[in-house]
Amino acid sequence: MARREGRPVIGVTGPRRGAWGPRVCVHLALLMAGGRALHLRPGDKLSTRTLDGVIVTGGHDVEPVLYKAEAEVEGRYDSERDAFESEIIDCALSDGTPLLGICRGAQLLNVRLGGTLFQDLHRRRHKTSKRRTLLPLKTLCVEDGTKLAGILGRAELKINSLHNQSIDRVGEGLRVCGRDIDEIVQAVENPERRFLMGVQWHPEFLIYLSRQRRLFRTLVAAARDYRSGVKPG
Repeated sequence: MARREGRPVIGVTGPRRGAWGPRVCVHLALLMAGGRALHLRPGDKLSTRTLDGVIVTGGHDVEPVLYKAEAEVEGRYDSERDAFESEIIDCALSDGTPLLGICRGAQLLNVRLGGTLFQDLHRRRHKTSKRRTLLPLKTLCVEDGTKLAGILGRAELKINSLHNQSIDRVGEGLRVCGRDIDEIVQAVENPERRFLMGVQWHPEFLIYLSRQRRLFRTLVAAARDYRSGVKPG
């Protein structure tokens, strides 16, 4: 990869229209972390060769056909976005571009690696509220010895919850690094990659919390090393 000067460029995916709230928050989070966001939409020229990192953001449910399942609930799907983000995830997996999947992005990453999803979490919540909220009211339990534990620096912390789907069977190469107290998977990572992680919550809406900002700082640091040709440690 040719060396580039300045802030690492992080591709931020999303739908063709809308989603300005998450885009602005991710943009700000990356700016605070020392990176630069390049916003990508379906129809844009797609390649990770000009990127130092990727964030696949949240949004509509992942269409069940992508993991060979029948629809169990009436979901909101975006086939165009599914195809676009599937391709950029595959490119990042192929060339080692650091990648963070947020909510839907974590789910699609898992699916691209052969995993499956639970389509409706309501029946799986017994100890926590079924209510979706931007506020950090649910508890994340981080697995010891994981990259996520090293980033967040705490075994338990509060997170928000806006998703209806979650990871069921974990994709190839991924390991669970965080769950909530209902044992629902909240984070996955590949320990062999420079940075490959998916989180079910929305850290971009929690950037007023220092531990949540660490996710973006760690991604940007990995992107900077990737751009410079530093070998993964």
